Amino acid sequence: MKTRSEELQVFVTVIDCGSISAAAEQMGQTPSAVSRTLSRLEAKLGTTLVNRTTRRMDLTEEGRFFLERSRTILEQMDEMEERLTMNRQTPSGRLRINAAAPFMLHAIVPWIGEFRQRYPGIELELNTDDLIIDLLEQRTDVAIRIGELADSSLHARSLGCSPVQILASPAYLQRRGTPQRVEDLAEHCLLGFSQPGTLNQWPLRHAEGDRWSIRPDLLASSGETLRQLALAGEGIVSLSHFMTHDDIRAGRLQVILADLNNGYRQPIHAVYYRNTQLALRIQCFLDFIQHKLAGYAC
Repeated sequence: MKTRSEELQVFVTVIDCGSISAAAEQMGQTPSAVSRTLSRLEAKLGTTLVNRTTRRMDLTEEGRFFLERSRTILEQMDEMEERLTMNRQTPSGRLRINAAAPFMLHAIVPWIGEFRQRYPGIELELNTDDLIIDLLEQRTDVAIRIGELADSSLHARSLGCSPVQILASPAYLQRRGTPQRVEDLAEHCLLGFSQPGTLNQWPLRHAEGDRWSIRPDLLASSGETLRQLALAGEGIVSLSHFMTHDDIRAGRLQVILADLNNGYRQPIHAVYYRNTQLALRIQCFLDFIQHKLAGYAC
């Protein structure tokens, strides 16, 4: 006999609630009905999932294995049902998006007109912050984060990744010369981040590794500020392709030391709290932006 999703839900709820009676109350069933469902599930699987006594319930080794898989299956079913429901609905309501200023300016703002035309019922609120924010405190529905994600209780969706390149303006290179080796950077003005310091480890291969730690001559907290400084011919910078692709194409910035680049690409993620009331407009926005990012991300 095949296991049904209702049985998986009862099993997970019993474990989350800590008792059959508490699970029964939450699910609107009788304790005896919940107990029978759990016993039927164990009989189908031919194993004991939970050791039950009058005082406590303990998962068996098989139960711990089955619990992890059950959660994954139920979450996937929820997402599938939400997606099918989305196809029958029109997305609407306010969507609050937060991103670092460079990503907002170069990867979101250029496409807002097209997005609003496609989804006129969604009211956008675009906020920028170069530091990691608390989504609840800032009343944010979805945040875009660049770089490696720290462990978090938030749900995350990969939107792709973007190559990191070493760049300078043609005017700067004409004035100061073009470095041919990593060691040549010591003779140049280097533009770097005031925080976090990890962004000042440039993706360049050299004799001692594939990262070159720089000591910036000029510091800024925002990638957009560094981009403007590079455009003004103030020095050499390391920036992500999503914010410089137009400058490179137009010849305003020039890629240097390309043959020494280690190929690092910055991950781009959307993070959000799972909330079915917001899922439709969040999903529409993320699908849209991911498609646009594919044009200049890896």
